[in-house]
Amino acid sequence: MGLINRSKVKQFLISGCYDTPENYLRKHGVKVGKECFISPCHLSTSEGFLIEIGDYCRIAKDTEFFTHGMLHSMRKYYNDYDLDWFGKIKIGNYVSIGEGCKIMAGVTIGDNVIIGAGSVVTKSIPSGYMVAGNPVRHIGYTDDTYKKLKEFDLKTGRMNFVEKEKYLLSLSDDKFVSKPYIKCKDK
Repeated sequence: MGLINRSKVKQFLISGCYDTPENYLRKHGVKVGKECFISPCHLSTSEGFLIEIGDYCRIAKDTEFFTHGMLHSMRKYYNDYDLDWFGKIKIGNYVSIGEGCKIMAGVTIGDNVIIGAGSVVTKSIPSGYMVAGNPVRHIGYTDDTYKKLKEFDLKTGRMNFVEKEKYLLSLSDDKFVSKPYIKCKDK
């Protein structure tokens, strides 16, 4: 009997079971729209069929989806083992969800929404909003952000990595986006 090559087994499982994160979600019942880019994320639910993702969405890694929760202790305390609740998650078109976000049960996210990394989405978000935080709060509008980004557009979107690196390293610091310092209460 030969030795088991763990790396080959791991590669087989990764490539054979779910060739893309989109297919992982689909195989768990999630409705995924066209041309989405989804990094590895986590379904903290066995009810993937309650989640719908629109077209042209980007979902960064380590995003978690919850369609229920918090009931184990309440069932025990109240001796009510039939207690259960669920909420659907609906994500519109052209939505960008940053890394490490948590999307809670019952949330609807409109079209053209940007959610900052690490955000906890506990309430529904209207179309065209930018939100961030825990819990999320409104920080701007996607249309305004697009206009600001056009001021700094370096037109590298179609460059390969080598071309982009050479071009970006040739630029002066004033060509890059820079963020203001936080305001301190004592000043």
